[in-house]
Amino acid sequence: MFSIVKKRDGREVPFEESKITDAIFEAAKAVGGEDRQLAMELTIEVLKLLKKKYNGQIFSVENVQDAVEKVLIENGHAKTAKVYILHRDRRTRIRDAKSELMDAVEEILVETSRENANVNNSPSAKMLQIASAASKNYYLSRMIPEEMSQAHKQGDIHIHDLEFYGKTLTCIYIPLGRLLSEGFDTGHGFIRPPQRPTSASALAAIILQSSQNDMHGGQSFAFFDRDMAGFVEDADENEVYQAMEALVYNLNSMHSRAGSQVPFSNLNLGTETSEAARKVTRNFLLAFESGLGRGENPIFPNAIFRLQEGVNMMPGDPNYDLFQLAIRVASKRLNPTFSFMDSSFNKSFGDQVSYMGCRTRVMANRRGSEVTDGRGNLSFTTLNLPRIGVKAERNIDKFYQLLDENTDLIIRQLYERFKIQAQLKVKDMPFLMGQKLYLNSEHLNADDPIYDAMVNGTLSMGFIGLAETLVALMGKHHAQSEEAQKLGLEIVAHMRKRIDEACENYDLNYTFLATPAEGLSGRFIEMDKEEFGIIPGITDKDYYTNSYHVPVDHPISAFDKISLEGPYHKYCNAGHISYVEMDAAPVNNPQAVEAIVKHMAKCDMGYAAINYPVDFCKGCGHSGLIDDDGCPKCGSFNVKRVRRITGYLSTIDRFNEAKISELSNRTSHVYK
Repeated sequence: MFSIVKKRDGREVPFEESKITDAIFEAAKAVGGEDRQLAMELTIEVLKLLKKKYNGQIFSVENVQDAVEKVLIENGHAKTAKVYILHRDRRTRIRDAKSELMDAVEEILVETSRENANVNNSPSAKMLQIASAASKNYYLSRMIPEEMSQAHKQGDIHIHDLEFYGKTLTCIYIPLGRLLSEGFDTGHGFIRPPQRPTSASALAAIILQSSQNDMHGGQSFAFFDRDMAGFVEDADENEVYQAMEALVYNLNSMHSRAGSQVPFSNLNLGTETSEAARKVTRNFLLAFESGLGRGENPIFPNAIFRLQEGVNMMPGDPNYDLFQLAIRVASKRLNPTFSFMDSSFNKSFGDQVSYMGCRTRVMANRRGSEVTDGRGNLSFTTLNLPRIGVKAERNIDKFYQLLDENTDLIIRQLYERFKIQAQLKVKDMPFLMGQKLYLNSEHLNADDPIYDAMVNGTLSMGFIGLAETLVALMGKHHAQSEEAQKLGLEIVAHMRKRIDEACENYDLNYTFLATPAEGLSGRFIEMDKEEFGIIPGITDKDYYTNSYHVPVDHPISAFDKISLEGPYHKYCNAGHISYVEMDAAPVNNPQAVEAIVKHMAKCDMGYAAINYPVDFCKGCGHSGLIDDDGCPKCGSFNVKRVRRITGYLSTIDRFNEAKISELSNRTSHVYK
């Protein structure tokens, strides 16, 4: 009856009616039918319908499938029709996913995705990104439950590090002291314990790199000053300085993950008072202050200086001089950042709380010791809070209903991912688990699943765009209205309460995160523009504001911004950070920096930083503010511009478009 049918790609191929019979028969078998004769009779009805509808014109495969569905339903075969429709839908999803994958590969071959500002544009980075695109495609179309996959694709939620969904864990605080004192194996032989500071710092860099190759997130030393102290006791200042300088050089040059990026390295220090530990902290800060070989600003490691009353906060404290040095270095190099051991949610743990530059924090533990070393985040997923605010149409009850529905979805999705991760074996992460970095992995063998170790990690729900959400609900954000601030705190407290309930329901370490949104800040808002159009104060820019932050373009003093954001830190137990923006490096005003940092402590912050522009001329080595007219010393336009992005440092050329737009809108916070 027919000779040609048009495929989805436009090609015309021979028409085979037997394929219709086969498809109907397979669908019928799925619901208990075994009558091929009936399938043939229904095929004839399909052919009649096609002849009547198209009357000799060429039709498509989609047209044939529409006709099959119609015939099945009209002839009383609803169950068979349902199976056929579901099978058709699944095939369509897989086909679309393949098409999307090829589009992604085409883009990557031109330039590496800038979703992650730490990934370069090298050939190995392109290969990693292609593998990443294929992996995301597979998980969304084949493994993640449909409800959750669709929520991600539609922009209701964002599953972070999707390409690693079932391959590994996010991040870890590495037990450096144990690895250095006992030695370790990177796969090609045993590395014996070091004897001198330089070899200890070299092995510390190798440990970070080796662990990064097993994971996709941050690598951190929770107690760098304490763990290195034993290797510098009998060394002079120059030898320790050389060791710390080598560490900074290595962490800005040695690559991981197939050569596509340097490790996301972090180290915490500042509260150890032994002379050896003080020597480590002092010389690390001095080496970081000196910069790289030509004076360039180091990007890594993220250095986090712990502050604690009676230890380093006030004159007379044993490490107050190190706090003053940390202020001096932070005023020139953007790092260190500052963490506060006396905040209401950290104080009970003494000086044991550590952070990563991206803001990650782990401490409480339902399934093991409440320690930092040997633990990390397993995975995290972020909620599109502004979308819920818009959909609520200023109805608070409706807002909380939608908020609870989406929170429940994320909680279930995190558990689904947890179950997949728990099936991984020790041999799948040969350094992380094989060298017993993770808490409670010491009794596991190569073929054992990692469940017993990973239950010590955290599952985190994050959020983005509280400011835009408040505008949607009230017409003003929290820096514009006391009522909006009150509602903002109520919303964040409500989400934390739901996460705490998940801890009880699943007996796992669910935590609540102030999301470090990089590529996500632009992704969510672009999708919401398509759905809702341009809404003033909400979707009228290129990015959503990070977590609970005051919008970057809102004029506000440094102290007022700190006072507004401080109360949110206690709810975000998976991690939090706040910033103060300055016009230029405050190298000549350390008193202002100290006053700002102490106000952060007073406002119950857990982790915070000072931001300002850092420019470096590659032509002559001049450092300072360099405008678009070129270097004031040599006229070169070859300028490296370092800025902070979602907690860690990067160069502007690696920022994505949303973050470039956000950067251009940043307003300095007046010191008063």
